Amino acid sequence: MKNLLHTPARLLMLSMLATAPLFSACSDNDDPTPDEDNEQITTVTYTLTPLSGGAPVTVSYRDLDGDGGSAPVIGSLNLAPNTTYTGVVTLLDETKNPATDISAEVRAEADEHLLVFEPAPANLVTVTRTDKDQNNLEVGLQTRLITTGSASGTLKVTLRHQPGAKNGTFAPGSTDVEVVFPTTVR
Repeated sequence: MKNLLHTPARLLMLSMLATAPLFSACSDNDDPTPDEDNEQITTVTYTLTPLSGGAPVTVSYRDLDGDGGSAPVIGSLNLAPNTTYTGVVTLLDETKNPATDISAEVRAEADEHLLVFEPAPANLVTVTRTDKDQNNLEVGLQTRLITTGSASGTLKVTLRHQPGAKNGTFAPGSTDVEVVFPTTVR
């Protein structure tokens, strides 16, 4: 019996039991705060009103079933040349009944969100964000858009989710929604 207690297998088992608590210790990455989730956005509407008066121009993107499934419905943006518009972006989650106004959430968490507008070609239109968060960084739910001569291309609108990292640029964070609107100025 005495030899059985001192066998190599028995010593190995005792050493494994003695070191087991070291392998089950908590990691340094334990954080009770859950990660900030991206917003669920099914509908993006961009309404542009000419400063000189006239009817507003509205373009929208709608994808009720999200990635995969049915293709989204994407409208075309048709603008007048040499015109300045005030713009308002509206974001909705229509998977809920009633629909959730994500614009209100973005406004409430403005220091975590940035709308980015990228025309192609770059001189197609000029978009300036006119609303700011509590840190004086632009948000983009409200804009000024200026057209020049007749042209066509696209306007990409991206909502960046940047909790704890917003610095006024596209780079930090992740994308909540990205839409490319065919755009014509004529």
